[in-house]
Amino acid sequence: MRCETIDEIMENTFDTDLPVWYALSAPYRNEMKAKRFLDEKGVENFLPLCGKIFTDKYGRKVRKTAPIVSNLLFAYTTRDNMQEIKMRAPFLQYRTNKVNGRNVPIIVPDKQMRHFITVCQTNSDKLIYLHPDEINLAKGTPVRVIGGVFDGVEGVFLKVKGARTKRVVVQIDGIAIATAEIEPEYIEVIND
Repeated sequence: MRCETIDEIMENTFDTDLPVWYALSAPYRNEMKAKRFLDEKGVENFLPLCGKIFTDKYGRKVRKTAPIVSNLLFAYTTRDNMQEIKMRAPFLQYRTNKVNGRNVPIIVPDKQMRHFITVCQTNSDKLIYLHPDEINLAKGTPVRVIGGVFDGVEGVFLKVKGARTKRVVVQIDGIAIATAEIEPEYIEVIND
């Protein structure tokens, strides 16, 4: 599964008016505010959410929807539109990588983002989210899921610490990893 280099992405997207997936940060727990703002502006976006159990002020356990990864959301828009949005919403910041001594906004390839969204939106209690440093994807086998809820998703099939079975791992380079338990009959090995 080949990923574009930052230079290729910059060359292919920053000189055009094509929409791309930007990785964004919304510090100080402003993820939900940022999502509402992007929704109001009609910008396609994705905020990985899950149900978490909280204790309210009366000591009762309450299940609420909360961001899975703090300070992380994604927006699919053009560069000019993103610049305009950032001017109106100073709480939104680009997630960046250092390239030749410069901070360059992280752009997630569309295919990789769509696979990540597919895995995250199942809302299964069996989903596991990891930081990229927590797992070595080089040990796994590149696979494609055929059939079922994750049909078409590509990732790496491997054993994840804390899980009883092997899982399909979908990574957004350097940002986040989502893993899902998949029945072996739905897995096809990718031979490149």
